[in-house]
Amino acid sequence: MSYTTISNAGNGYDAWLKALSFYKDELLVATRRLEEVAGKNTEPALGASIEHFQNQFVLQRTNIDTLSHNIKEFAHFLASDAQQHIGYVDSRFGDLRKKLEEEYTTLEKIINELRHEFNVFAAQWM
Repeated sequence: MSYTTISNAGNGYDAWLKALSFYKDELLVATRRLEEVAGKNTEPALGASIEHFQNQFVLQRTNIDTLSHNIKEFAHFLASDAQQHIGYVDSRFGDLRKKLEEEYTTLEKIINELRHEFNVFAAQWM
């Protein structure tokens, strides 16, 4: 088994968790804005767009919860392994960290695109 220092295997995930919490709050605000748009407009054509955004907001909140859980679990296992090996951890943690970082980056991109798409929609209908 190969070992590396804990700093090589995991850092920065606290910032990910804070950003994910922020994005989740943003989705709640967007949900309220969507409800406002739906309440002010009775256009039949608007229904599909409202449903699309409702579904996306729910899906992305679920994705945030799942990724947050996985990051917290990673941090717990990383700390436990570092404690057992006096500051060193199994080098596989570095690979897992990279995988989590890719998932975080992808989710962040999706949320930013959704936010932009929703803002264009909301500006059109508010």
